[in-house]
Amino acid sequence: MTAGDGLDPRLPVLVGVGQLNVRVDRGEAPLEPVAMLAEAARIAADDATVDVGVERLLAGVDTIGVIDILSFRYPDPAALVAGLVGAEPRRRWRTTPGGNYPQTLVSRAAADIAAGDADLVLIGGAEAWRTRSAARAAGTDLGWTHQPDDAAPTERFGSADSLSAEDEIARGLFMPVQLYPIFESAVRAAAGRTQAEHRAFLGELWARFSAVAASNPHAWIREARTAEEIATPGPSNRMIGHPYPKLMNSNNSVEQAAALLLCSVERARSLGVPSDRWVFPWTGTDASDTPFVSNRVSLHRSPAISIAGNRALSLAGVGVDDLAHVDVYSCFPSAVQVAAAELGLGFDRELTVTGGLSFAGGPWNDYVTHSIATMAERLRGDAGSVGLVTANGGYLTKHAFGVYSTTPPPGGRFERRDCQAEVDAVGSVDLAPDFEGDVRIEGATAMYDREGNAEKAFVAGRTPDGERTWSTSTAADVIDLIVEDEPVGVVAHRTAAGDLSL
Repeated sequence: MTAGDGLDPRLPVLVGVGQLNVRVDRGEAPLEPVAMLAEAARIAADDATVDVGVERLLAGVDTIGVIDILSFRYPDPAALVAGLVGAEPRRRWRTTPGGNYPQTLVSRAAADIAAGDADLVLIGGAEAWRTRSAARAAGTDLGWTHQPDDAAPTERFGSADSLSAEDEIARGLFMPVQLYPIFESAVRAAAGRTQAEHRAFLGELWARFSAVAASNPHAWIREARTAEEIATPGPSNRMIGHPYPKLMNSNNSVEQAAALLLCSVERARSLGVPSDRWVFPWTGTDASDTPFVSNRVSLHRSPAISIAGNRALSLAGVGVDDLAHVDVYSCFPSAVQVAAAELGLGFDRELTVTGGLSFAGGPWNDYVTHSIATMAERLRGDAGSVGLVTANGGYLTKHAFGVYSTTPPPGGRFERRDCQAEVDAVGSVDLAPDFEGDVRIEGATAMYDREGNAEKAFVAGRTPDGERTWSTSTAADVIDLIVEDEPVGVVAHRTAAGDLSL
């Protein structure tokens, strides 16, 4: 692309991507998260292959956005990253927790670049979870950087409000490993599969993700697993929450960082970034389902994915059949199935470019920075093709979508939309925390101890008036129903205290 190609000088473009694995599991020396992110930023700057060099490129960054880091708390991590890469940004962003925020920040950065409010933006995140966990267990001080308590970014994204309702917390139901398996039971029932049929389906689905990770040089686990290995519980693949053994859960025990560099077309040209490095964000959309799972209209549907995801495609002027590459957020299999159904993506196509959070790695809130970086690499190798990235935070709660290509957007500009009002109009259901009487089961899981024993059931139910309830049980017949039979649709008795019996 040349200066005479008619492109708007303010058109945003992704020019550099960087990913980093610190293999502490293989003897590499650990790095603290901000140091990891700074190194990923240098890799991204080198990836842009600019004439001015890495140091000068990073020195010109005017905005740094950092995805929430869980393995260590920095009040203003962007300030520390800026110091490490030699930048003096006038804007420093930090997100609250949520796997949706990498795409949300890219969409915000692209919109700001188009409006002239930013010109060169660095976005990224990092997690050193293995090192941090080991240090906590040993009571060791790692000596990582501490900032004053009053250090603060110039802007904070998202809300720190809990995504768990009071009654959910009261029942002990507040972890992703509990809620996503409940979604899975509802997904299975809606698909009309038996337990055995669905177990085979999940094994085959996740084996395809594993195969992609095996070919991804940035993946944490590059050993391709078979469907049988993934679906069969065993000493190295213990059951977590029915129907998920360990290999169907997100792998957060990683040391990974990723960074993205976005700028205007005008800035890309002035820096000398070759046009074959350019990847254009076409559209970006955001929306959230009800903050609490308790109020969802359905446990196997997502109005936010349907509305915001399809809006991202329509704004780009493409349909799912036009997408050459897709990365669907994949913390658990239910998340993939719900998103695929809402977007019209068939399971006969590849649904990931990274290999997903179980295999490529689930660095907490930062996975999507990796998926955007990998998507950019894939699109560069398939010039002119179009890719979709989906992002998810919470319990299928917060969603963001981005469409990308190496060609400029058809309308000549980046389009961003907040679709929340449309999602809110779908409505919600009420919670009946003190209901006593018969309820119809709509989703359930049984959680396992480390010895492989199913020890406690969590059950979502509906009252005769359609309100939602949460119940628990340790009864063998309830657990057997969930693990061996068909719980969805069964009528059971709930006490006002939330105990369930058949």
